[in-house]
Amino acid sequence: MNKAIYRYETRRFLPSMLIWSGSLLSLLLIFMSLYPSFSADMAAMNQILNNFPPELKMAFGLTQLDLATLEGYFGFCFIFCQLLLAIQAANYGLGLVSIEETELTADFLLTKPLKRSTLLSSKILAALSGLLLTDIIFWISSLAAIDLFKGDTAYDRGAIITMLGSVLVFQLVYFSVGLLVSLLLRKVRTVTPWSLGLAFGTYVLSVFSGVFEDIKLEYLSPFKHFDPGKINLNGLNWNLVLIDIAVVVLAIGLSFWLYQRRDIASPN
Repeated sequence: MNKAIYRYETRRFLPSMLIWSGSLLSLLLIFMSLYPSFSADMAAMNQILNNFPPELKMAFGLTQLDLATLEGYFGFCFIFCQLLLAIQAANYGLGLVSIEETELTADFLLTKPLKRSTLLSSKILAALSGLLLTDIIFWISSLAAIDLFKGDTAYDRGAIITMLGSVLVFQLVYFSVGLLVSLLLRKVRTVTPWSLGLAFGTYVLSVFSGVFEDIKLEYLSPFKHFDPGKINLNGLNWNLVLIDIAVVVLAIGLSFWLYQRRDIASPN
C-alpha cells in the first residue's frame, strides 16, 4: 500500500461517505420516529397487513417480519437501508478505477514508480475505509434511534446486532462485484446507472425468489442472504455467508489480475 495514494483517495471518498451516512441517518429517524404510533395500535396494523396480497408482502419482505415486535419493525426499515448501502458499495467499486480512466489521469498515476498492485490495493483500502466509516455511523445511529423511540418495548438485541453486523459482508459483495464489472468493461463513463442496476437488479431477484419460491434465485441475491426476517427467526445462514465471502475473494482476485493486464487510455 502507498500511504500518499491512500490518504488522497480517503479524502476523495470523505464527502460522499458523509452524504451516504446522512441519508441513512435521515431514513432511520423517519422510520423509527413512526414506531411509537405503530406500536400504539399494532393489532389494527397487523390486520391491515394481513389483507395485503402475498406478492406485495413478499416484495417488501413482510412475510417473515412481525411488525408487532421492535426487531421486526426495525427489520422492515433495514431493508431500505440495505438498498442505500448496496448502491453506495457498488458505486465505490465501479468508480474506483473507471474514474481515473474517464478523467484520463490513469496514465499519469501509472508513470509513477509504483506497481499496479500497489496502486490498486491503496485505492481499495481507501474505499473500504469509507465503507467502514459509513457502517460505524450506521450502527451507532441505529442503536441510538432504537433507544430513543422504543419506549418501554422489550426487544431481541441479539437480532438487531446480527442485522447490523451483516452489512460488512453485504457491502463487500457489492463493492467487489462492482470493481470486477468496471474492469471487465472497456470504459464506464458514469457509474450511477450501473450501481443502481446492480443494487435494484439483485433486489428484484430476491423478490422473484420469494414470489416464485425459486431457491436457485436465492443464491444470486445478497438481499436474500441477509434477509432481516430470516435473521430475526433463525440468525444468519452461514452457508450463504460463506458463498458471499467466496464471491468477494474471487472478485477481488480477478480484479487484480485484470488490472495488471489492462490497457490504459491516454489523453493523446
